[in-house]
Amino acid sequence: MHDPEEFRKRGYEMVDWIADYFKDLESLPVKPDITPGLIKDKIPSDYPEEPESFDQIFNDFKENILPGMTHWQHPGFMAYFPANNSFPSILAEMVTAGMGAQCMIWLTSPAAEELEDRMMEWLRKAIGLPDSFTGVIQDTASTATLVAILTAREKFSHFGVSKSGFTGREKFRVYSSDQVHSSIDKAVRIAGLGEDNLVRVPVNDDFSMDPEALRQAIEEDLRSGYKPLCIVSALGTTSSTACDPIDAIGKLAKDYDIWHHVDAAYLGTALILEEYRYLIDGIENADSFVFNPHKWMMVNFDCSAYFVKDTELLQKTFSVMPEYLKTDIDKQVKNYRDWGIQLGRRFRALKLWFVLRSFGLAGIKKMISGHIKMADKFKNYIARVGHYEILAPVVANLICFRVIKLGWSDEQADNASRLLMQKINNSGQFFLTHTRLKNKFAIRVVIGQTNVNEKHVEKLISLMEEFVPEVLSEMD
Repeated sequence: MHDPEEFRKRGYEMVDWIADYFKDLESLPVKPDITPGLIKDKIPSDYPEEPESFDQIFNDFKENILPGMTHWQHPGFMAYFPANNSFPSILAEMVTAGMGAQCMIWLTSPAAEELEDRMMEWLRKAIGLPDSFTGVIQDTASTATLVAILTAREKFSHFGVSKSGFTGREKFRVYSSDQVHSSIDKAVRIAGLGEDNLVRVPVNDDFSMDPEALRQAIEEDLRSGYKPLCIVSALGTTSSTACDPIDAIGKLAKDYDIWHHVDAAYLGTALILEEYRYLIDGIENADSFVFNPHKWMMVNFDCSAYFVKDTELLQKTFSVMPEYLKTDIDKQVKNYRDWGIQLGRRFRALKLWFVLRSFGLAGIKKMISGHIKMADKFKNYIARVGHYEILAPVVANLICFRVIKLGWSDEQADNASRLLMQKINNSGQFFLTHTRLKNKFAIRVVIGQTNVNEKHVEKLISLMEEFVPEVLSEMD
């Protein structure tokens, strides 16, 4: 398809299809009920030698691919954390794809670099970070955390590791609670530190890191000849949205000269609401901070906002300057290829710009507040019904709970909770996932999808009231 008019025709068809998709989305099952390999079996084992018509391609998409998709934008999607989007973000992605720009340095797309710079300033102000932080867009929080650990590694090895590799004498340690995201484990592997040097710090009853236990771990490592390298605090853990005490941890990091990285991948968006700013008390002592607008801010995946204090150290860690990338204005601009792992970079700032201008901060605040109020309604329902137990404090819009009955063992409660979740998911109306908290099976309900509203929460409650008697009967 090379003809602009043919593209125009097909483009209109795609926009019509996307609009209809959102219009009819609620009538689709949230996730497919298929067995592994079914979709692949519908795709020919050999590639086409000759061109095929777009009509045939798109028909095959609708018949063979769409039935195998999980619909993350469905209002009944309450699993994991959301990756919500919005129409302005989708339109920005269309424009970005159309231009096909590779935005690695200022010269390759000046407007992309300067818009990104401004968008990071907007986000920094919107969530209340100090002016001492400077932002850059990474693809995901996993990448941002790896960038933080690599930067810390180079700072404390005086760039010896990047130049000569590990000598075996470094003995670096990284600290986090046992509740943080698996990306921390992956980052210490990739950074060459080794999983054995990731110290899991005990947590309090609310699943937040215990600062005194952290201090003890640091002291013990120092006595044993280790070098504390980085502390990763969580602002909203994946399992329960537990929030580590940023202020106390930051002071410890400062006392012992340790890099402090704050992973606020999901809950960072809540900082747009001033009543949640208490969560980052003491953030001025952190070295880096990340949150994902692509989770709870209506910005299409992927778009992760990474903020760092020492931009010179960041660039020195990642800058490689071959002759063919040098330009006359390098000292006047931000060449973001030096601010992370990727050389090639997408124009991610455009969708941020479209979303922030289309909804304004007031519109985003309204959406977030609405989700939190709906979550509070669901929490109150769970709290007042006798056969449920809430397993973690509800910080914002995630509720972790289980089915329980007087006299049951934890194993019985686990089995009943798993059965209830299966029944809800098998209905096709909702998609929930689970975690384990203090070794108890916990159903997670996340109310954060762009288009979710109170009727969907009421529908979930109604479905639970239908299924719970069945679960209790089957467990007897």
